[in-house]
Amino acid sequence: MEQGLQGKTALVTAAGAGIGRASAEALAARGAQVIATDIDGDAVADLAAGSDRITAHRLDVLDADAVRALVDAQVRIDVLVNCAGWVHDGTILDCDEAVWDRSFDLNGKALFRLTKAVLPGMLKAGSGSIVNIASVVSSLKGAPRRFAYGASKAAIIGMTKSIAADFVKDGIRCNAICPGTVQSPSLEDRLRATGDFDKALAAFKDRQPMGRLGQPEEIAEMVCYLASDLAAFTTGQAFAIDGGWST
Repeated sequence: MEQGLQGKTALVTAAGAGIGRASAEALAARGAQVIATDIDGDAVADLAAGSDRITAHRLDVLDADAVRALVDAQVRIDVLVNCAGWVHDGTILDCDEAVWDRSFDLNGKALFRLTKAVLPGMLKAGSGSIVNIASVVSSLKGAPRRFAYGASKAAIIGMTKSIAADFVKDGIRCNAICPGTVQSPSLEDRLRATGDFDKALAAFKDRQPMGRLGQPEEIAEMVCYLASDLAAFTTGQAFAIDGGWST
Protein backbone atom coordinates (compact mmCIF):
# COMPACT_ATOMS: atom_id res chain seq x y z
CA MET A 1 0.00 0.00 0.00
CA GLU A 2 3.06 2.27 -0.17
CA GLN A 3 2.73 2.95 -3.90
CA GLY A 4 2.97 6.64 -4.68
CA LEU A 5 4.03 7.87 -1.22
CA GLN A 6 7.23 6.01 -0.41
CA GLY A 7 10.05 8.46 0.29
CA LYS A 8 7.84 11.54 0.35
CA THR A 9 7.71 14.02 3.22
CA ALA A 10 4.28 15.35 4.20
CA LEU A 11 3.44 18.27 6.48
CA VAL A 12 0.01 17.97 8.11
CA THR A 13 -1.64 20.73 10.13
CA ALA A 14 -4.16 20.08 12.93
CA ALA A 15 -2.72 16.57 13.21
CA GLY A 16 -3.57 16.21 16.89
CA ALA A 17 -7.10 14.89 16.34
CA GLY A 18 -9.82 14.13 13.82
CA ILE A 19 -9.11 14.24 10.09
CA GLY A 20 -5.61 15.63 10.60
CA ARG A 21 -4.57 12.81 12.93
CA ALA A 22 -6.09 10.11 10.73
CA SER A 23 -4.36 11.61 7.70
CA ALA A 24 -0.98 11.71 9.41
CA GLU A 25 -1.34 8.09 10.49
CA ALA A 26 -2.47 6.95 7.05
CA LEU A 27 0.30 8.80 5.21
CA ALA A 28 2.92 7.29 7.52
CA ALA A 29 1.44 3.81 7.12
CA ARG A 30 1.86 4.17 3.35
CA GLY A 31 5.52 5.08 3.53
CA ALA A 32 5.64 8.86 3.90
CA GLN A 33 7.64 10.71 6.51
CA VAL A 34 5.14 12.94 8.28
CA ILE A 35 5.70 16.29 9.98
CA ALA A 36 2.68 16.39 12.29
CA THR A 37 1.78 19.84 13.60
CA ASP A 38 -0.88 21.10 15.95
CA ILE A 39 -1.35 23.90 18.46
CA ASP A 40 -1.78 21.06 20.99
CA GLY A 41 1.82 19.92 21.28
CA ASP A 42 0.98 17.05 23.61
CA ALA A 43 -1.50 15.59 21.12
CA VAL A 44 1.01 15.41 18.27
CA ALA A 45 3.73 14.18 20.63
CA ASP A 46 1.43 11.29 21.52
CA LEU A 47 0.82 10.65 17.82
CA ALA A 48 4.53 10.62 17.02
CA ALA A 49 5.29 8.27 19.90
CA GLY A 50 3.49 5.51 18.04
CA SER A 51 5.40 5.78 14.75
CA ASP A 52 9.00 6.12 13.64
CA ARG A 53 7.75 7.90 10.51
CA ILE A 54 6.06 10.79 12.33
CA THR A 55 7.76 13.77 13.97
CA ALA A 56 5.78 16.17 16.15
CA HIS A 57 5.91 19.96 16.15
CA ARG A 58 3.74 22.34 18.11
CA LEU A 59 2.54 24.96 15.64
CA ASP A 60 0.08 27.82 15.84
CA VAL A 61 -0.95 28.30 12.20
CA LEU A 62 -1.96 31.89 13.07
CA ASP A 63 1.68 32.71 13.89
CA ALA A 64 3.33 33.69 10.61
CA ASP A 65 6.85 33.66 12.06
CA ALA A 66 6.39 30.18 13.51
CA VAL A 67 5.09 28.86 10.20
CA ARG A 68 8.05 30.28 8.32
CA ALA A 69 10.56 28.94 10.87
CA LEU A 70 9.11 25.44 10.71
CA VAL A 71 9.05 25.31 6.92
CA ASP A 72 12.56 26.77 6.62
CA ALA A 73 13.88 24.07 8.96
CA GLN A 74 12.75 21.25 6.65
CA VAL A 75 14.97 19.75 3.98
CA ARG A 76 11.99 19.24 1.70
CA ILE A 77 8.21 19.01 1.80
CA ASP A 78 6.57 17.00 -0.96
CA VAL A 79 3.02 17.06 0.39
CA LEU A 80 1.10 19.71 2.34
CA VAL A 81 -2.17 18.77 4.01
CA ASN A 82 -4.05 21.83 5.30
CA CYS A 83 -6.46 20.56 7.96
CA ALA A 84 -6.68 23.41 10.46
CA GLY A 85 -10.14 24.92 10.79
CA TRP A 86 -12.86 26.33 13.00
CA VAL A 87 -16.66 26.12 12.97
CA HIS A 88 -18.86 29.04 14.02
CA ASP A 89 -22.51 28.33 14.75
CA GLY A 90 -24.72 31.15 13.52
CA THR A 91 -26.37 33.10 10.74
CA ILE A 92 -25.09 36.37 9.29
CA LEU A 93 -26.95 38.14 12.11
CA ASP A 94 -24.92 36.21 14.69
CA CYS A 95 -21.65 36.96 12.93
CA ASP A 96 -19.78 40.02 14.13
CA GLU A 97 -16.47 41.16 12.67
CA ALA A 98 -14.45 39.21 15.24
CA VAL A 99 -16.18 35.95 14.28
CA TRP A 100 -15.77 36.72 10.58
CA ASP A 101 -12.08 37.49 11.04
CA ARG A 102 -11.43 34.35 13.10
CA SER A 103 -13.23 32.17 10.56
CA PHE A 104 -11.19 33.51 7.68
CA ASP A 105 -7.94 33.67 9.67
CA LEU A 106 -8.07 30.02 10.69
CA ASN A 107 -9.89 28.51 7.73
CA GLY A 108 -8.44 30.69 5.00
CA LYS A 109 -5.40 32.76 5.93
CA ALA A 110 -3.63 29.87 7.66
CA LEU A 111 -3.97 27.82 4.48
CA PHE A 112 -2.69 30.76 2.42
CA ARG A 113 0.23 31.19 4.81
CA LEU A 114 1.29 27.52 4.85
CA THR A 115 0.93 27.11 1.12
CA LYS A 116 2.89 30.26 0.31
CA ALA A 117 5.69 29.10 2.63
CA VAL A 118 5.87 25.57 1.23
CA LEU A 119 5.31 26.26 -2.47
CA PRO A 120 8.77 27.67 -3.36
CA GLY A 121 10.43 24.45 -2.23
CA MET A 122 7.99 22.39 -4.25
CA LEU A 123 8.64 24.54 -7.31
CA LYS A 124 12.37 24.09 -6.88
CA ALA A 125 11.89 20.32 -6.68
CA GLY A 126 9.57 20.36 -9.68
CA SER A 127 6.77 18.51 -7.92
CA GLY A 128 4.38 18.71 -5.00
CA SER A 129 0.85 17.94 -3.88
CA ILE A 130 -1.29 20.26 -1.77
CA VAL A 131 -4.43 18.82 -0.21
CA ASN A 132 -6.85 21.29 1.39
CA ILE A 133 -9.64 20.24 3.72
CA ALA A 134 -12.63 22.37 2.78
CA SER A 135 -16.23 21.27 3.42
CA VAL A 136 -19.35 20.33 1.53
CA VAL A 137 -20.77 23.37 3.38
CA SER A 138 -19.09 25.90 1.11
CA SER A 139 -19.77 26.86 -2.49
CA LEU A 140 -21.15 23.30 -2.88
CA LYS A 141 -23.99 23.53 -0.36
CA GLY A 142 -25.45 25.85 2.23
CA ALA A 143 -26.35 24.68 5.73
CA PRO A 144 -28.34 26.38 8.48
CA ARG A 145 -26.30 28.45 10.93
CA ARG A 146 -23.01 28.02 9.09
CA PHE A 147 -22.68 31.48 7.54
CA ALA A 148 -19.05 32.36 8.33
CA TYR A 149 -17.94 28.75 8.15
CA GLY A 150 -19.49 28.16 4.73
CA ALA A 151 -18.10 31.41 3.35
CA SER A 152 -14.57 30.64 4.55
CA LYS A 153 -14.69 27.06 3.30
CA ALA A 154 -15.88 28.31 -0.09
CA ALA A 155 -12.77 30.49 -0.13
CA ILE A 156 -10.66 27.35 0.26
CA ILE A 157 -12.16 25.89 -2.90
CA GLY A 158 -11.44 29.14 -4.73
CA MET A 159 -7.82 29.18 -3.55
CA THR A 160 -7.42 25.53 -4.47
CA LYS A 161 -8.52 26.08 -8.05
CA SER A 162 -6.42 29.21 -8.43
CA ILE A 163 -3.24 27.54 -7.14
CA ALA A 164 -3.87 24.55 -9.38
CA ALA A 165 -4.31 26.75 -12.45
CA ASP A 166 -1.25 28.88 -11.73
CA PHE A 167 1.18 26.00 -11.22
CA VAL A 168 -0.21 23.14 -13.30
CA LYS A 169 2.79 23.30 -15.67
CA ASP A 170 5.29 23.31 -12.80
CA GLY A 171 4.58 19.86 -11.39
CA ILE A 172 2.36 21.17 -8.60
CA ARG A 173 -1.07 19.70 -7.91
CA CYS A 174 -3.63 21.26 -5.58
CA ASN A 175 -6.94 19.65 -4.66
CA ALA A 176 -9.61 20.07 -2.01
CA ILE A 177 -11.62 17.54 -0.03
CA CYS A 178 -15.12 18.56 1.03
CA PRO A 179 -16.31 16.34 3.88
CA GLY A 180 -19.80 16.14 5.24
CA THR A 181 -20.19 15.81 9.00
CA VAL A 182 -17.30 13.75 10.36
CA GLN A 183 -16.94 12.26 13.83
CA SER A 184 -14.26 14.15 15.73
CA PRO A 185 -13.46 15.51 19.19
CA SER A 186 -14.32 19.04 18.04
CA LEU A 187 -17.73 17.90 16.80
CA GLU A 188 -18.39 16.14 20.09
CA ASP A 189 -17.49 19.34 21.94
CA ARG A 190 -20.04 21.26 19.84
CA LEU A 191 -22.68 18.62 20.46
CA ARG A 192 -22.14 18.80 24.22
CA ALA A 193 -22.33 22.58 24.08
CA THR A 194 -25.94 22.34 22.86
CA GLY A 195 -26.97 20.95 26.23
CA ASP A 196 -28.50 17.82 24.68
CA PHE A 197 -25.75 15.70 23.15
CA ASP A 198 -27.97 12.84 21.97
CA LYS A 199 -30.55 15.10 20.33
CA ALA A 200 -27.86 17.11 18.55
CA LEU A 201 -26.07 13.97 17.39
CA ALA A 202 -29.32 12.55 16.02
CA ALA A 203 -29.94 15.77 14.10
CA PHE A 204 -26.49 15.63 12.50
CA LYS A 205 -27.01 12.00 11.50
CA ASP A 206 -30.47 12.72 10.11
CA ARG A 207 -29.15 15.29 7.63
CA GLN A 208 -26.76 12.70 6.17
CA PRO A 209 -28.63 10.53 3.63
CA MET A 210 -26.60 7.51 4.72
CA GLY A 211 -27.89 8.03 8.25
CA ARG A 212 -24.48 8.15 9.88
CA LEU A 213 -21.49 10.41 10.37
CA GLY A 214 -18.32 10.07 8.36
CA GLN A 215 -15.19 8.72 9.99
CA PRO A 216 -11.83 10.52 9.87
CA GLU A 217 -10.21 7.45 8.34
CA GLU A 218 -12.58 7.68 5.36
CA ILE A 219 -11.37 11.19 4.62
CA ALA A 220 -7.76 10.15 5.18
CA GLU A 221 -8.02 7.61 2.37
CA MET A 222 -8.73 10.41 -0.09
CA VAL A 223 -5.93 12.50 1.43
CA CYS A 224 -3.48 9.67 0.75
CA TYR A 225 -4.69 9.22 -2.81
CA LEU A 226 -4.45 12.91 -3.68
CA ALA A 227 -1.08 13.19 -1.98
CA SER A 228 0.36 10.26 -3.90
CA ASP A 229 1.68 9.82 -7.41
CA LEU A 230 -1.39 7.70 -8.13
CA ALA A 231 -3.26 11.00 -8.52
CA ALA A 232 -0.67 12.52 -10.84
CA PHE A 233 -3.35 13.52 -13.39
CA THR A 234 -5.64 15.16 -10.82
CA THR A 235 -5.54 18.83 -9.90
CA GLY A 236 -7.90 21.71 -9.20
CA GLN A 237 -10.74 19.49 -8.00
CA ALA A 238 -13.07 19.62 -5.00
CA PHE A 239 -14.10 16.14 -3.91
CA ALA A 240 -17.25 15.77 -1.79
CA ILE A 241 -17.08 12.91 0.71
CA ASP A 242 -20.36 13.54 2.44
CA GLY A 243 -22.53 10.44 2.60
CA GLY A 244 -24.67 11.78 -0.24
CA TRP A 245 -25.55 15.06 1.49
CA SER A 246 -24.79 17.17 -1.59
CA THR A 247 -26.43 14.78 -4.05
